Amino acid sequence: MNAPREEFGSRLGFILAAAGSAVGIGNMVGFPVAATKNGGAAFLLIYAIFVFLICLPVMLAEMAVGRKTRKDPLGAYSELTSNQPGWRLAGWLSIITPFMIAVFYMVITVWIFGYLFNTAIGNLDMLANPDYFGGFINETSIFIYMAAVSAIVYLILLGGVKQGIEKAAKILMPTLFIMLLGLVIFVLTLDNAFAGVEYYLVPDFSKINANVVSAAMGQAFFSLSLGMGIMITYGSYLSSRDGIPGSAKLVALTDTAVAFIAGLMIIPAVFSFNPNTDTADLSDSSLSMIFSFLPQIFLALQTSIGYFAASLVAGVFFLLVFFAAITSLVSILEVPNAAIMDERNVSRKKSLIMLGAGMIVFAVISATSFGMLNFTTEFVNYAGAPKSFFDVIYDVFYDTILPLNGFLICIFVIYRWKKANFNSALEEGEESYRNSFFQKYVDFSMSTFIPIILLLIFINTVAIKFFGYSFIG
Repeated sequence: MNAPREEFGSRLGFILAAAGSAVGIGNMVGFPVAATKNGGAAFLLIYAIFVFLICLPVMLAEMAVGRKTRKDPLGAYSELTSNQPGWRLAGWLSIITPFMIAVFYMVITVWIFGYLFNTAIGNLDMLANPDYFGGFINETSIFIYMAAVSAIVYLILLGGVKQGIEKAAKILMPTLFIMLLGLVIFVLTLDNAFAGVEYYLVPDFSKINANVVSAAMGQAFFSLSLGMGIMITYGSYLSSRDGIPGSAKLVALTDTAVAFIAGLMIIPAVFSFNPNTDTADLSDSSLSMIFSFLPQIFLALQTSIGYFAASLVAGVFFLLVFFAAITSLVSILEVPNAAIMDERNVSRKKSLIMLGAGMIVFAVISATSFGMLNFTTEFVNYAGAPKSFFDVIYDVFYDTILPLNGFLICIFVIYRWKKANFNSALEEGEESYRNSFFQKYVDFSMSTFIPIILLLIFINTVAIKFFGYSFIG
């Protein structure tokens, strides 16, 4: 006989945990740079429209399926379709995808932890060296940092839903918000900071084109942790007393707010220390911004506040990004962990040992993909270029499979589970959803244009990533 399903202790705990999964590295750096380079407030408006008109209904679908079945994605698809092979395959995709995403996310989190550690011991000048990062990612110390990060994630997950995931979210998320606001206030006091605010917030609709719209859609979808099975899994831990629509809106609002506020930290800081910044020169890569560009910005602070204070500001930033990465990594790994517990009927501790063994193997292999081993560095070739093992994981599971998983959940809830059952699940704990305008919109959008958009994104991503061709632009 299976043990009773774990549940979040409160609606706030669920919202903070779900928001923690959504708030990640991309929110901290990737989103602000994308907005600045692609029309400022014009990009922000398009992003917000996508979040609430397209991504929010998909989030509702995932949460509703999870809470209805009280199972992981594989178990949820299986239960609601009486183990139909095709839908079990969709369930497997929702388990394998987060596991592989966790592999590359673990590597990035390890790098952040390494920078945090080096900042704490006074090595900011070393981190600001433009050539440092290339050597850092191939040092054997990487594996020591990996052990530390793995231990932190393991301890959080071992505590379970209420004492582990929820407790960590209640500590880490408010701390993250406070640190973020503190850094924003500090940055806005710097000379020329408001030039960055102007670039960030003044709309420039001339920069909006098909590629920018597509990028905003992708950023919104990925930012909310959709297509990874996370919201299905977290939904399975949500009490029937708590309404899904209201909770989902708060998660989407929190995620968007953090991304927006992060822009008020990153972009003004850039313009403060380089008034002649050309936004076209800002890297599209969050990794390049975090590990190469921003340490130089922080070091430049020493001329006005001294080296120690500059290191303190840099340390707060890396701690901020580390918290965002940890909350995301925990939520990503909880998906395959829940699947192992459910499907194999084993304890959380045993499941984590099994999951951790596989995770460490793949993460170590992935960490060698940057020159440490030639085999993993030049793993395969496609789209006319050599790709590392790390690249393959990112291209296949993060960029490509996520919109496919989103398409499948839309088709599933409307045409297989049926609209009436979907609505009934969303009304549980929130009766005001019944016959509301929001319900009518969700029904219409989920059965018409949302699946089409996600399918087109999937097809275009496959064409770009693996054949070097885009249907857009």
